[in-house]
Amino acid sequence: MAILGLAALLRLVGIGYGLPLAVLNPDEASIVPRAWRMGQGHLDPGWYDYPSLLMGLLAPVQAFAGSPSYEAARLVAVLIGLGGVAATWWLGRRAYGTGAAIVGAAAVAVATTHVAYSRVAVTDVLLTLVLTCVLVLAVEGRIEWAGLAVGLAASAKYPGALAAVPVVVAGWGRWRAVGKAAALAAAGFILTSPFVLLHARAAWDDVSRVQRLARAGWLGFENDPIAPLAYLDRLWEAIGPLLVLAVVGVVAAFVRRSRTDLILLSFALVYWLTLMPQAAHFDRYALPLVPVLAVLAGSIRVLVPVALVVLVVPLAWSIGDARELTNTDTRLRADAWVATNIPQADAIAADPSTLPLAGRIVVRLELPGPGRPSDPARDLKRLRAQGVKWVILAGSVTDRVLAAPDRYPQEALFYEQLGHGSEPAFAVSPDEPGLAGPWVRVYRISR
Repeated sequence: MAILGLAALLRLVGIGYGLPLAVLNPDEASIVPRAWRMGQGHLDPGWYDYPSLLMGLLAPVQAFAGSPSYEAARLVAVLIGLGGVAATWWLGRRAYGTGAAIVGAAAVAVATTHVAYSRVAVTDVLLTLVLTCVLVLAVEGRIEWAGLAVGLAASAKYPGALAAVPVVVAGWGRWRAVGKAAALAAAGFILTSPFVLLHARAAWDDVSRVQRLARAGWLGFENDPIAPLAYLDRLWEAIGPLLVLAVVGVVAAFVRRSRTDLILLSFALVYWLTLMPQAAHFDRYALPLVPVLAVLAGSIRVLVPVALVVLVVPLAWSIGDARELTNTDTRLRADAWVATNIPQADAIAADPSTLPLAGRIVVRLELPGPGRPSDPARDLKRLRAQGVKWVILAGSVTDRVLAAPDRYPQEALFYEQLGHGSEPAFAVSPDEPGLAGPWVRVYRISR
């Protein structure tokens, strides 16, 4: 209960950051409005980048809102995050005993990545929760129930289907139970994401596009090291020095090779291998590994006190992140300026992750990325010809482009021309007291 209390406190601080704008995570703007539509009776989300389980869980709380409620969705996300802490305790107890339960739950409670994504309505914490439950059920030998959980994991996010590997390891030789588990996995996915199958072609196109983008890379990862080092860095950012003890726990599990060890190691290995072809090294992609590594770090009884001491490091990081979210987002300040100073009839060009600009005439500039064609709209002459009078930029895109100008020459030239052509009509920076988020600048395009 003490660990859950700490976890709740870390996640609730900053839960209202950026509201009413959905600026904390871009995926929220894709998921929450569709969950709201489901809550109003339109059960088909019509969008299959992700399966439907999270949107289905959010729909009941959205049913009573007159418009998409990000605050209600984030409260559900906090509860899912706390469920992940409790599930890791459960996994540790069943796998290695109380010491592993304490270390595992405490690690997930303070892990920076888990805390950050537990206060936004996105899929990764839900995936981590259900995958942890799959592993618990597999360790307990409840193969059929583990199979059902595999279907729910895949319905949380498609890579959840990888949990079938540890279920097969756990049920090796019990082929009738494995067969039932496979049937229940299919049933669990179909019941919670039926429209993925009803619109299989569109879903396949969406999934294939997302996978291609992940393999090609993403803006901001151009200068990353190779995938193994990049994801080790993401894990270090999540749990800090506990990662060293987790590696010791992995080695010890490989030496012991008990049934429980093989179940956990098989999942960790297969999930790790699926990360290797990706050039977009998002921190959230490594999140499902955190409970497993934390429990393995606590599996060596003599290291439990050391593990709890080193968790002070990610705790301090998470507190710092939460404190940052008590400030006002720069985009709220920019949105207020736009509402006051730009006429409703003026056309605005805006980069991604700037402002939603609902009800305005907007030319939304495409997000640059490795292998993607340059957006022809990033041209001042073209924008003027289209009647655009204003351009809004944010550091979340511009700084990443300017950090790799050789990859994005057209985009870099566009930003440099704007910056050198005139002073912005409005500028706000997170360096100002009481503010957080990216810098935002609004330029008026002179003819």
